Order: sequence, then C-alpha cells, then structure tokens
Amino acid sequence: MNERFIRILAGMGITAALLCSIGCGGGSSSSNSSATPASTTGTVHVMISDDATDDWATIGVKVLGVSLIPQGGGSPVVVYAAPSTPPVINLVQLDQLGEIIGNAKVPTGTYISAQLTLGANNNGATCDVSLVASGDPETGFDVPAGTAVPCSQIYITGAQGTSPNMTVPLTLNLAAPLSVTAASTNALDLEFDLKHPALIVEHYPVTATAPIWAVNFNGPVRHHPRPDLTKLLLRHIYGQVDSVSADNTSITIDRAFAVHPLTSPETATVSTTALPILADAINGTLFYNLDSNTDTPTTITSFASVASTLATQYVRIAARYQQNGTLVATRIYSSATFNTVWKNPEGHVLHVNTNTNVMHVTTEDGKATAIAIGPNTSFYYQSGSTAIGTGTAFFDDKTPGGLPNIARGFKVNATIDPLSNATPPVALSVEIDVARYSGVITSPTSTGFNYTRIFPMADARGGIDDYSGTLDYISSNSANTDQAGNAITGFYWWDFTYPTLPNEGSNAVSSFVSATEGSTNFGGVVGPVAGVVGPLKAVGLSAATWNDPAATDTWAADWAVLLPAPAPLGLITSAFSAASDSFTYSVPLPTAAPTGTPAALPVTVDLSATSGSATLVYQVDRQGGIITITPQDISNASTLTTVAGNLTAGVPVKVFGVPQADGSIKAYALFYYTHTVSTK
Repeated sequence: MNERFIRILAGMGITAALLCSIGCGGGSSSSNSSATPASTTGTVHVMISDDATDDWATIGVKVLGVSLIPQGGGSPVVVYAAPSTPPVINLVQLDQLGEIIGNAKVPTGTYISAQLTLGANNNGATCDVSLVASGDPETGFDVPAGTAVPCSQIYITGAQGTSPNMTVPLTLNLAAPLSVTAASTNALDLEFDLKHPALIVEHYPVTATAPIWAVNFNGPVRHHPRPDLTKLLLRHIYGQVDSVSADNTSITIDRAFAVHPLTSPETATVSTTALPILADAINGTLFYNLDSNTDTPTTITSFASVASTLATQYVRIAARYQQNGTLVATRIYSSATFNTVWKNPEGHVLHVNTNTNVMHVTTEDGKATAIAIGPNTSFYYQSGSTAIGTGTAFFDDKTPGGLPNIARGFKVNATIDPLSNATPPVALSVEIDVARYSGVITSPTSTGFNYTRIFPMADARGGIDDYSGTLDYISSNSANTDQAGNAITGFYWWDFTYPTLPNEGSNAVSSFVSATEGSTNFGGVVGPVAGVVGPLKAVGLSAATWNDPAATDTWAADWAVLLPAPAPLGLITSAFSAASDSFTYSVPLPTAAPTGTPAALPVTVDLSATSGSATLVYQVDRQGGIITITPQDISNASTLTTVAGNLTAGVPVKVFGVPQADGSIKAYALFYYTHTVSTK
C-alpha cells in the first residue's frame, strides 16, 4: 500500500516517492579486528534492511561506512568500510529482510549511537543513488516501466564535499544501547522508514520537461533492535567460496554483489568480507549444482561430498541464524559463473495468472520476468528446507477466506529448472520470503479481517491480480516478535507513525477491530483508494506466516500496520482549534461535476500534539521551481502555535490518516501549502 501513498502526492506536484528504508548495522573492518584478542571482542554483523515498493525495481544506495559511538565518549569504532568500488545495495530487494554486507570484531563495551556515510555523487559520471522503475508501475507513475532515472534528475539533499567525494553523513541515536560482550554475536539494524512521506520528493521546476527526484536521507531513520537473531530473516546471500573447513562442517565465502548498472551476462564485485556458513548437520541442506545436468538437489549434512567442486564457485545461499549466532544454510545454489546464480529471478511478484500458471517477477533491471509454474515446482516459505506446496495445486489455490496463495506484492526467489528449455522458463523452486497482503480493510472480527486490493496497472492486463478475501490472525499462543524486537505471542498491530507503540497482548485484536471499522464520507466525488471507490476506509499492510495453529496449511496474519489512507486534496473550511486540536476541510466539487452530484461535506481532521506520537506536519513552500518541505514538530507548544496560525480557512491541505467511527480522520500526516497547489 505504500505506492498508493506515493501516487496521490504526485497529483499535487510533490511525490513522496520512494518507500526508501535502509537498515545498516555493524560491519567489517580488518584494521580494527585482526589484532584484537577474541576475549575482548564480540562480533557485530552489518545489516541492511528495507521495505517494499511496487513502483521501483531498484532504489540503489552506496553505504561507504558505518561506525559505532561508545557510551561515555571516545573515538568512533569503524565497523564497516566499503571496498574501493562500493557495492550498490538495492533496497527494493530487502522487503522485511536483512542483508549482511559484512561482519567485524568489535571491542567489548556499550555503544549508544551509529554514524553512517552514504555516497552522494550524482554528476552523470558517478551515480551513487540510482532509481529504476519496475516492470509494471502504477498508472500515472512518472517514470516509464523498466527505465532508469538519469543522474541529472536525482538531487541528493544534505550532500557535503566536492565531486567525486561527496557524501551524506548521518548520525542516529540507538533506541537501546548495543552491548557487545566477549565472544558474542550481535546485529545492528538501522532503518530508513520507507513509508515516510518526505523521504523522496518529486517535483517539476517551472520550466522543466521532466521531474526532479529529491532524495532526503536525513529522514525518519530509526534503530531496530534485534535481541533474537533467530527471528531475523535474511535475503539470499551471494558470494564466492573461499575455503572449506578441515572437518567439512562449513564453508567460508567472500560476499559478492552484482555490478550496477546490470550487465548481461552479470558480473560481480567480490568483497573481502568473509562469512562462515555451516551445513545443516541435523536436518540437511539442499545443495543444487546449477551446472550439472540435473534438476534434483542433493541433501548434505556436511560439505564432504561436494568439497572438491566448491573451490572459487559462486553461490547463492538461503541461510538462517542459530541461537549462538552462527549461520546455517538451508539451500545452496552453486555455479562456476556468477551470472548463473544471479539470473534466477528475485524480486516482488508483479502478476499472478492462474489461467496460464505464469507469474511475473520484477528484477533489478526493471524487467517483468515471466516464470512458468510446472507440476513439480517446489514452494518454500522463507529459509525452510521443507516444501509447503508443489506445482499448480499450490499456485492456483486460495486461503479459506479467498485470498490467493501467491499474490502481487509477495517477495520471492525463483530458481529456474536447468533442464527446462520452455518459454517462459519453468521454475524449479520458488521461495516466498515475504507473504505480503495489503489493501482496504473491511469486516474486522475477532478471528480475521478482509483485505480488498485493486491494482491500477500500467500495462492494462486487467484485474487478474486483484483480490478480496479474509485473512485470519495467528493464534494468540503463537510466538511472534514485535517491531522493537521483543518476543511476544499472537497478532499485533500498530499505527504507521508510531512503530514504537505496538498494540499487542490480549487486547490487540479487539483494539484492531475498533481502529478499522470506521469510514469517512466527503460527499461529492471521491477518488479511489487502492482502487476501491467510496467512503474513505482504513488501509493496511500485513505479513503472513504459513501453517500457524490457527490456520493449518494456509496463511495467517502475524501483524498489521495501519497505513495513512490518502484523503483527497481540499481546502480548510473551519480554522484550526487549539481547544480540540482539529480543523475541518472539504473537497471542492470539480467544475464539470455531473448534475445531481452530492454536495461536498466538511470533514473533521484530528491532530495529535502528544510528544512521541504527534502528527507529522509539513509546511510546503514553493519559490520559483524549488519546493521546500519543512517538518513542523507540533509537540512543541510554540511550533504548534505557529502552525495553528497557518491552518486558516482557504488554505490547501493534504491529509493522510485513519477514518474514525464518528466519520472524522485521525491524521498521521498533514501537508499544508503556502502557495497555490500545482496541477502536476
């Protein structure tokens, strides 16, 4: 649902266009690790994490360095330093997943903040931030499908220095101190919230013929604590085998990253970051030799049987953390060439056609790659080694509530059958990294709720991806982990603006029902939200888990986040009242409205000035061709007074929020304009 938030803004001339969330954690720096005794160090893994977007195939950034700041002062500890050719990290592929870009030995102690350095050269010769439209962006998106945005149209705010050494420095206070103890393994996850409305802004200068995409990295960066590494989901790890241990229990790989822009065949940048990976000695690891004349994997409990074939091989590994911090492989794909392990499509599902048993997956070059589902295609959930379903029987099936088993927006890794010469190629396996449903929420009950999603698709393949059906909650006794990394049980939910204030426990379901059963009627003609026309209703996004006790052999919701439903652009009709922290506005009828169109109705918008949960308020100014978006902290009394003075009758406003039972809108984000709103 993030992309809908984007497109509504585009009609106002300011698109908060990328749900660009980046998470970085501790990393590798040989200079401060090799000579330090193990008894005085712990391991910190560098993590990048992100959220999803349907409009972009690539949101590429270059992380140049990460440092940790000790409690009580002292010099920063460098935990990650990029190689001389920094890899491009594509945030789009990291939908609710983490990617390890390195690991390092870090002196024991307590660390309270992190410093990040991001590349900020976008001068044509060097593009440190890259944007490529997906293979099927929403109708009206301002970048054609599969097209890269030229460097000249990407403006990086906060850049310092001179080309070719421009950077954006960021400092983040950790939500909880990171305590590194002797011989421990830690993960530091720092995220840029993809749903933040001011992270990337699209605007048209007055005389321009193409938009400028202003990238603002100094946005809603937050620390995501990871107290339990076993709950951390990892993207497939790409690397080149460096060695096999003497006892054949593990391999060590050097991390490999695809070269950007992508080439054909694809080549890799191999780093000096070494990662040890264990075989699953108990359950077995599925080993695929993609260069062999077979489509059947071998189950290995050690590397003894394949060690002689692994020297300098490129691998793609599905791995999971163990409680002791080691990484165990569930599946390994091996080839003599990087292109062979890379070309297997990874990305978000764009189309699901159960009539032809073909799905399209967006890849990093913006292509909508078609993949056929055969009778023997194995489906896996996350890093599991046991298939959850096979072939078209799984692909064509639905949940008991009517939602498809595979839906547009799911994050998947597909492996092409090496023996298949069909067009489109047949998938040997499909791993579902994230089962993501989203849409307008209706009919919430004590057991589940309904998602309705209608996709406005650029290529007019009809409504084959649309869905409407019920998703049950996971059992109240099922183990879960909230957004702060705390172990909980059962379903939980939160407001998008307040990720640190989850609604969990015995009242989570009942409070969710109360929060999502309202609607807001503007009268007149209101445009669709998520393709659904009518009164404004709650909008959400959920990740689902497979085979929960409450939903055997199907999907159930682990959590839901209430996203800011985009209300139509309108004009204030009754000025802001400090007594109620609210104002009213209405959406004027279009000049060509048909006779008999209902009159516009005023709607009350409630703001929150409570510190820690205040409405995100932005003042939008335009001088010439430059648009400035200034956040206003209304939890500050003097700032609230200033903002109140600007929220007067006739001022254009754009509201994002959740409809309430009384017809009002609880505002998550508010934009107010000091200029005439652009039509573009």
